[in-house]
Amino acid sequence: MSRAGKEKEREGEKLIVRNKRATFDYTLDDRFEAGLVLLGSEVKMLREGAAELTDSWCSIEHGEVFLKGVNIPVMPGAAFGHEAKRPRKLLLHEAEIEAIRKGVEREGMTVIATRLYFKNGRVKAEIALAKGKKTVDKRESLKEKDAAREARAAIERARGGGDRGRSPAPRAARGEARPNPRRPE
Repeated sequence: MSRAGKEKEREGEKLIVRNKRATFDYTLDDRFEAGLVLLGSEVKMLREGAAELTDSWCSIEHGEVFLKGVNIPVMPGAAFGHEAKRPRKLLLHEAEIEAIRKGVEREGMTVIATRLYFKNGRVKAEIALAKGKKTVDKRESLKEKDAAREARAAIERARGGGDRGRSPAPRAARGEARPNPRRPE
């Protein structure tokens, strides 16, 4: 099952794409929901599920927040197409923009996009203040992930799910003799 399939779908939301590297490369802090200013061809490509967030980040320019590095492929045959990696304006409240600006300036954080989704027919981006992880922290994340995977496997084996629902092999295949229901007297 894909990671997006494991994530709980919230009411009225349809996931387009997640930034799978975000939690590995960064320690995520405050999250914000923002609308996007898009062109029609971009929305059509997003409806097809075509987008990539791995290299995305946000910048604040003249009191407005722009999402950069998001790759929405160009729509083939579009009369008025778009650039694949153009900066896209995010729609946020002034208080949210100020909180992001303070996090970036004072705490040395960066702002990354963690996921894109449709909410009630509109494209939304979830952005998060993030602090980069060091290599040691990344190794620790991998160890925790492996430990969790092994724990899940052990629980499955303990529950009897280790054979994945297969019936046991016949006795003859296992080398066991057939029990004799009649006893000689």
